[in-house]
Amino acid sequence: MNERHLRVGLRERGVSAKVLLLDDEAPRTSAAVWEALPLESQVYHGKYARNEIYALFDAFGDPGSENTTITPIPGDLCWFTFAGDLGNPAYGYDEASAAKQHATVIDLAVFYGRNNLLINGDVGWVPGNVFGSIVEGLSEFAAACQDIWMGGARGETLYLDRWEER
Repeated sequence: MNERHLRVGLRERGVSAKVLLLDDEAPRTSAAVWEALPLESQVYHGKYARNEIYALFDAFGDPGSENTTITPIPGDLCWFTFAGDLGNPAYGYDEASAAKQHATVIDLAVFYGRNNLLINGDVGWVPGNVFGSIVEGLSEFAAACQDIWMGGARGETLYLDRWEER
């Protein structure tokens, strides 16, 4: 299979990066994401995993576990499926996200720094499917992610679409 690439970006901050889909390592997850593109939703910054931003989407597939990790590295894109386990008020989702808290949702996450550990105090280890790797633009994207941590996520969206040269 030829290499396939995505663009992952932050709409309001005007930054994006090129992602290599890991078709060989995570074929089912890569296919599910590719077929669902374009995707865009409110971005959040991780509370537990450390250097992570993510967005929640209505369920659009179930690839099962493949190419999983609990220690993602900078540039990894991961898929998580949560089936009604986001309802804890400590997670801090607003009313617009309330319906998703008790439904099955897909969490697509981008890890932008080192020393990540996927553990949640409520449920324990949370392995994710690594389906992509940022191959261009990580440093600029990481700076924008750090700005989400320090400046806030309100009004910002994470998007993924098929890579086209701009």
